[in-house]
Amino acid sequence: MLRLSIMVFGCAVLALGQPRPDVVLTGVITHADDERYKEVPFTVPEGVTRLTVEFAYTGREQRTTIDLGIFDGERFRGWSGGNKASFTIAETDATPSFLPGPIRAGRWFLLLGIPNIRPNVRSEFTAKIYFGHAGEGFGAAVGREEPGWYRGDLHTHTGHSDGSCLSQNGVRVPCPVFKTVQAAAERGLDFIGITDHNTDSQMDAMRELQGYFDRVLLIPGREITTFRGHANVFGPVDFIDFRLGSKSVPDFGALADEVERVSGLISINHPMLPTGENCMGCGWTVGDTDFRRIRAVEIVNGDRLEGIAFWESLLNRGLRVTAVGGSDNHDAGKALDQPGSVGYPETVVRAQNLTQDAILEGIRAGHVFLDLEGSKNRLLECTATAGTRRAEMGDALEAGRGETIHLTVRVANADGSSLAVIQDGQLVSGNSFEWTSDGQRHWVRVVVRSAGGKPILLGNPIFINF
Repeated sequence: MLRLSIMVFGCAVLALGQPRPDVVLTGVITHADDERYKEVPFTVPEGVTRLTVEFAYTGREQRTTIDLGIFDGERFRGWSGGNKASFTIAETDATPSFLPGPIRAGRWFLLLGIPNIRPNVRSEFTAKIYFGHAGEGFGAAVGREEPGWYRGDLHTHTGHSDGSCLSQNGVRVPCPVFKTVQAAAERGLDFIGITDHNTDSQMDAMRELQGYFDRVLLIPGREITTFRGHANVFGPVDFIDFRLGSKSVPDFGALADEVERVSGLISINHPMLPTGENCMGCGWTVGDTDFRRIRAVEIVNGDRLEGIAFWESLLNRGLRVTAVGGSDNHDAGKALDQPGSVGYPETVVRAQNLTQDAILEGIRAGHVFLDLEGSKNRLLECTATAGTRRAEMGDALEAGRGETIHLTVRVANADGSSLAVIQDGQLVSGNSFEWTSDGQRHWVRVVVRSAGGKPILLGNPIFINF
């Protein structure tokens, strides 16, 4: 017969950095339980938005089999049989075999099915249950632990908003998420943000696809689409109230509060696009914007560069805002050599590893350059030194009056290109240069141009005395 014990823990973290389960259920299965179903109860507290179960049992070598399902106290939430040792359920997404939906507080039940356990066999099981809360994404990882430059597209749309593509019969239909992810894989991207307008319904498809596309990190996102501007939010899967100007979100401060409530990274999209009937609210005209709460600006949208002037105006006000790019792709079937196809342009991020947290931290830090043609291999690195102090793109460098600042640029896989250095919005020539600090605040960034004079790589600034 089944015997059960329950241990409840707080949200402590083990010494090795691994999260401790909030609940541990243990029990014993014997032959008396053969061909029976057993309910194992546990309690979910208020405020939980994500629930993960890890299940293990002994006796497999003796052909014991324990299948696994779950009820939330009101309805059936899924059954994986014996094919999964762990699963996650959240409001927006769930492991395949399980149903997404609200995580209600109260009594839940693991459902154990025992199709086989031999006489005189004793099987011990352990179920570790972890409770997640608002602001936590689904923590996808693709197994790349080394630091380096990682290439991605931060702005794409699928059939969960207004993305469309041709069906097998050549009919234009809402485009499934897998087409966008497949295009990212074909481009050779390391990560992709899927940013459908205002919704989070795409998250469930992303969770299912991540297991198969284990070379491309899928970063949850959505494009907050208001009547006065659009902005991507990366990281969380929680609902974000986008109704800027309504009673619930009366002003920009309230919108920023919504984003910060769920630990999101906000990036203004295509800020200089004209707003009108062809693109409602596309330009950023939110009059009360506190740009200190903005971490990034999309300065390149497809092959449009109008956002650069908007971004430089923020830099000249003393704000450290990261420049990013995005294809704004709405048709995953678009040929990859065309501007606006998935990965054209690429946002290239120097990160400690290929995880969501590391990529977003790299963006916050400004360790980013843009590959405007999605080349897959072009490289831009820029460093500045003053004495023994060193800074790279996104970093700040202190340089007192009279100190010499030396800038060094490295470009790879861009034969025939030329280099332009821009300081405080003004062009400075040369591949490497020095100047004497006046002790004042400045910023400097690098542009690489093709032999024909077209920008192909854009770097983020190094900030002097910011």
